[in-house]
Amino acid sequence: MKIGAHVGSSGGLITAFERAQNIGAETIQIFGAPPQVWRRRKIREEECEAFRAGMEETGIGPVFLHGPYLINLATEKKDQLAKSKEALSGDVQLASAIGAKGVIFHVGSHKGVGFEKVLPQMVKALNDVLDETPDDAWIILENSAGQGGSVGSKLSELGTIIKEAGSPRLKVCLDTEHAYAAGYNLADPKGMDEAMSEFDKEIGLDRLVAVHANDSKIELGGGVDRHENIGKGYIGRKGFEVIMAHPAFADLPLLLEVPGLDDEGPDKPNVALLKKIRTKVTKA
Repeated sequence: MKIGAHVGSSGGLITAFERAQNIGAETIQIFGAPPQVWRRRKIREEECEAFRAGMEETGIGPVFLHGPYLINLATEKKDQLAKSKEALSGDVQLASAIGAKGVIFHVGSHKGVGFEKVLPQMVKALNDVLDETPDDAWIILENSAGQGGSVGSKLSELGTIIKEAGSPRLKVCLDTEHAYAAGYNLADPKGMDEAMSEFDKEIGLDRLVAVHANDSKIELGGGVDRHENIGKGYIGRKGFEVIMAHPAFADLPLLLEVPGLDDEGPDKPNVALLKKIRTKVTKA
């Protein structure tokens, strides 16, 4: 189990490693370009080579990209769907070029029309991206908190998308805050067991490749995406001891997306706390 975080990469992708070292991160997630815009930056070959060298030199990895927030494969707007596929494809190609495992992204929202209605469109969109991107980079679906008709608050929805698309390159990142807000009580041993049993049944634990480790400002089942620093939210430190002690998480990278104590993003204290919890649960 590696402990890491989402880190900035302004000034060049290679700068992410120094930021990671400063907070003690062992694994990282980065943006390939600003997440609020469609345009994906063309990364020069020498920059990709430098990034791969940085990963080798620092030992920090695996590396994941996070896709832009604008992506919505469930949208009824044709132009947004086209831009979503183009942006996702661009980031998957970048992930391959820099040696990252793949791209974690939010599938999108059907805006109330219903999951079944948008399922064929989402599956086709994913297959289109799979067809035009390298085989060595994963496309990683993230579970949602459930607000605004967002896809994936139910693990069965992610499982259905993956089964319909039928590609081994489709994986899942489990966000602890999103799961908790969606009603999965990961802070309780019984609830954690039930959630991971459901995950295995609906998706398959072999598809779980990363965890977004976030505490929750929202009560269980609150249905809203609001991250909190580790131990300061409704999941709590004890809850993360439950989560990190579960066998399904034993070999997974944990990536912090918390506000940080100074509201500047994941920081050294949050990384250090997860490392303390890791030491405790591995000795138990």
